[in-house]
Amino acid sequence: MIRSKEPNQKHCLLYNRGLMPYLDAHGWQRSLVGDRIHNSSLDDVLILLEHSPVYTLGQGSNLEFLKFDLDKSQFEVHKIERGGEVTYHCPGQLVGYPILNLQRYRKDLHWYLRQLEEVIIRVLAVYGLQGDRLIGFTGVWLDGRKVAAIGIKVSRWITMHGFALNVCPDMTGFGQIVPCGIADKPVGSLAEWIPGITCQEVRSHVAKSFAEVFGVEFVDEPASE
Repeated sequence: MIRSKEPNQKHCLLYNRGLMPYLDAHGWQRSLVGDRIHNSSLDDVLILLEHSPVYTLGQGSNLEFLKFDLDKSQFEVHKIERGGEVTYHCPGQLVGYPILNLQRYRKDLHWYLRQLEEVIIRVLAVYGLQGDRLIGFTGVWLDGRKVAAIGIKVSRWITMHGFALNVCPDMTGFGQIVPCGIADKPVGSLAEWIPGITCQEVRSHVAKSFAEVFGVEFVDEPASE
């Protein structure tokens, strides 16, 4: 969608989706990225959704971080183009896929990763929780437990993939891997601190924090995308 903009105003399409198979979302992201590579006037996008249970392996992932035989796996596993190691998605985990043209923001991947962390940290602050960064790692921690993982891919400064915030998932699936390749730092979910919390209520806080951090205005999604 092309819109006339005020000077320095950035529009972003917000897609709120429910449970979506991983490969469907992955194909959708690739299509959105391709469109924006060929037409830089298209609005940026933020997709918020949940996935059916799935493991994903980033570029160059170490298979030793899997606790099951990949060739005989009963689990859905996909090797993808993002950075980072193996991670797990499932219902109760809110996933955000920003499709942003970083030429509108800052052409700096480290800056972008820190901004995604800031989005999550602000969401946690809504609940009176102090989210932490750890030097040398990407993601957000609460009391030493990793509650948000981040992995990205950037093509011609257009982003894809993004962040996964553990809101209230069944955590047993994480036991089949070394999450993000970090063996000595456990994962956690917001439900450990806020019983009864749901992805539905967290979505609005994520959208608000994202708009504040990136300085965007959300607009209605088009029927064609």
